Amino acid sequence: MASLNKSLTVIIPAYNVEKLLEKCVESVAMQDYPKDLLEIIVVDDGSTDGTLITAEKLAKKYTNVKVIHKENGGSSSARNVGIEAAKGEYLGFVDSDDFVDERMYSTLVQAAERNDADMVQISRDEIAEDGTRLPNVVTPPATEEIISPAEQMKRLLMHVGDASFCTKITRKRIFDQGFRFPEGELNEDFYLMIHVMKYVNKLVILPEQYYHVFYRLGSNSRKNKEDRDYFPSVFTDIVRNADVALELVKKDYPELTKVAERFGFVQRLDYLLHIPVSKMTKDNGFYMDVVKNIRANFGKIVSNPLLTTKQKMYLCILAPAPRFVRKAHARVRGL
Repeated sequence: MASLNKSLTVIIPAYNVEKLLEKCVESVAMQDYPKDLLEIIVVDDGSTDGTLITAEKLAKKYTNVKVIHKENGGSSSARNVGIEAAKGEYLGFVDSDDFVDERMYSTLVQAAERNDADMVQISRDEIAEDGTRLPNVVTPPATEEIISPAEQMKRLLMHVGDASFCTKITRKRIFDQGFRFPEGELNEDFYLMIHVMKYVNKLVILPEQYYHVFYRLGSNSRKNKEDRDYFPSVFTDIVRNADVALELVKKDYPELTKVAERFGFVQRLDYLLHIPVSKMTKDNGFYMDVVKNIRANFGKIVSNPLLTTKQKMYLCILAPAPRFVRKAHARVRGL
């Protein structure tokens, strides 16, 4: 292993995860990274179970684990508190129900130093509650890959990139320019990623699947199939962020305008395919705005070369009478 001499802070926001936190924190604490250069900050976001007690026990066990307790404000708020306290030259994030391979951070930092990169991404896998491995959300590259900020933006908008900050390390100087996670949002990583990329010199993507996502039902963006009327707010967040992305692209990456328009249409299609029929009402202003947008941009939808035939077909069928189409579809499926 090449010499590692860069300090690194890993921030773990934690809320009511007393049964999962120990595995997460220990996976970071047991890294093959120099302990004196690795700072681990667990931010307890006002937990009401034994999360804080568990975190404090881990801080006594590992000298490089620090605990910050704050009032509940959400994951972004907890991450931002961690950023303010961080001392490392590089920052990483781990969600408290996930865990990482012991080689993850040495691999990331070595790649960052080798390539003089502001941001490096490891690959990830997803593990279900029953322990089975789920299909890859993002396909790992065959070998180390270096891409530009514009290429990362394009990949995100084409749904083939990874917006998560948990799979990455980022030079702290990027955050020192004032960037923080948006609070009160569920699609916070995407929002922040598209804003910081302009200030990142390059992104290195590594093939090793060293970040392990624990796919837990009941977490923020994961729907419980038994609750038919449940509609995670992430579906509204992704539509709002699509509009933010379009304006940002027009300003900083005009060559990607059609890509960004396609992204907005796909996000709205996803919204219309998931919103419960009971919520497709005229007094639901956000729903009505989604429908109006699709109807107003019918020509752009049909002519956009980046939309698949199937996506265009669904949008064209849903646009005139989305509630009727969804109800008819449900009857056909016997729902």
